[in-house]
Amino acid sequence: MADTSTDPRSILDDAPMTARQWIAVVITIFLNALDGFDVLSSAFAGPGIKKEWHLAPDGLGAVLSMELIGMGLGSLLLGGAADRFGRRRTTLGCLLLMVVGMFMATTATSPVGLSIWRIITGLGIGGMLAAINAIAFELSSRKARSMAMSLMVIGYPLGAFLGGLVAAQLLKAHDWRSVFLFGGTMTAICLPLVWFLVPETPAWLMRARPAGALEKINRALAALGQPAIGALPPPAPHEQKASLADIFSPALRKATLILSLGYAAHALTFYYILKMTPSIMSDPQFAGQNFTQAQGAGVLAYANLGGAIGGAAFGWFMHRFGVKQATLAALALSVLLVARFGFGANSLMGWTLAVVSVGLFTNSAIVGFYTAFAAVYPTHVKATGTGFALSIGRAGAALSPYLAGTLFKAQLGLMTVSIIMAAGSLLALALMLFLPLRRDQH
Repeated sequence: MADTSTDPRSILDDAPMTARQWIAVVITIFLNALDGFDVLSSAFAGPGIKKEWHLAPDGLGAVLSMELIGMGLGSLLLGGAADRFGRRRTTLGCLLLMVVGMFMATTATSPVGLSIWRIITGLGIGGMLAAINAIAFELSSRKARSMAMSLMVIGYPLGAFLGGLVAAQLLKAHDWRSVFLFGGTMTAICLPLVWFLVPETPAWLMRARPAGALEKINRALAALGQPAIGALPPPAPHEQKASLADIFSPALRKATLILSLGYAAHALTFYYILKMTPSIMSDPQFAGQNFTQAQGAGVLAYANLGGAIGGAAFGWFMHRFGVKQATLAALALSVLLVARFGFGANSLMGWTLAVVSVGLFTNSAIVGFYTAFAAVYPTHVKATGTGFALSIGRAGAALSPYLAGTLFKAQLGLMTVSIIMAAGSLLALALMLFLPLRRDQH
């Protein structure tokens, strides 16, 4: 049995959080906020892209799906890389992919060219989400871990909200390319922040045992303001045999299938609102008047503010009622409010209230899924399991704008399309009923 007095994981679990640890956690929040903006940058730019290249609804939906396809591949390929090569190294690599993709999107001269760069951006985002989920978990103390994870997850809609406000201002004076230029600049700023302020997690170093592991662990502990250890405890058997197959072991297979398929189904609904709202509002057939690109981006930003508020409050409900029960309630309300979105609105305030109420519960359910990932998967496959579930989930996300665009092209009304798209959250609710998650697993 390992001597816990020399186990760096026990030090971080049991010691009070230091300022350096909180700084590292705050950076993961900022990274997730950046992901939130990067994912929605094409939605903010959507009306301008549609106008410049004269795209039909299904053509625009295909372009808006591209980074989601990339995210699915990134979650699967680069999420596993975080378990194999390290959380920090994977995060830096993902940032580089995102910088290249965002800046090069500004040079696109056709839907095909833009799609290629959005796929590359998505690869980085997908890997980033799995890596920072593990970083926030492993650099936090046991007492502060729930708070750190909740804050990290709600960084996503918060970044989309703040970025949406910036995008709305940019679109008043510039074309859609300015949105990607802003995103690329903010992504580039993150590179030195991660390089200097986020060490590799001692938990990963303990499992991977690279050359000079003791020295690297002590450097990481020092960077986090924690004391050094004198020797490494012997590795546990599961730390020597961790692989992708572990998430399909008899103990985890059912949870993996439920979480992956459930997340995909809810993502179909979630991204319908986040990807299509600006384009719906710019179409007089649905909006009753011709709202501007800036107004559509502003309304979408407030949808994410609703998501951030809902996600923050949702942490209390998970603590009070358990992850599973709280997530089931959020999914049920998502179904009702996305269907209600189909009534549309006749004013800018009406649209804002509609998307804020939807965002409150669709994002709460997303927080529930992320928390379930952390609760279900053990440390040695935490990024791999999360990455796999996210990669399957991105299939639903990528399908969402394309399916919605196809339904609109078929001349189905906003109400009919909204009811069809709300069915994703309903399917997720049915699957979550069977998730083997105890109430005490937070």
